[in-house]
Amino acid sequence: MITLYGIPNCGSVKKAKDWLKDKGIDFQEVNWKKRPITRSEMSRFVEVKGLDVILNRRGMTWRKLGLKDQNLSPGELLDQLLEHQGLMKRPVIDKGGALIVGYDADAYEDFF
Repeated sequence: MITLYGIPNCGSVKKAKDWLKDKGIDFQEVNWKKRPITRSEMSRFVEVKGLDVILNRRGMTWRKLGLKDQNLSPGELLDQLLEHQGLMKRPVIDKGGALIVGYDADAYEDFF
């Protein structure tokens, strides 16, 4: 089963959903505003892809929280991701434990 984690009003999430639908790929969607990502899910995302891939350091949430100037440990950054899930790059797509983060049609061709 393929699971797409994101928020419906995000442009990248919309593009990813359209791409999956156009390819006839069935997927389950998890809107993390309605059902937040759990600690075990987030920990697995970070373990599989790395904190630098999962964490959106260029987004508005990162700037708004002023995290750039804080010297946070990986554990503290994970806590921030859990508390402020807008810090995640999106979408995160899980295909049987393999993950792809963000929208990139060429990368999707290789991934699927």
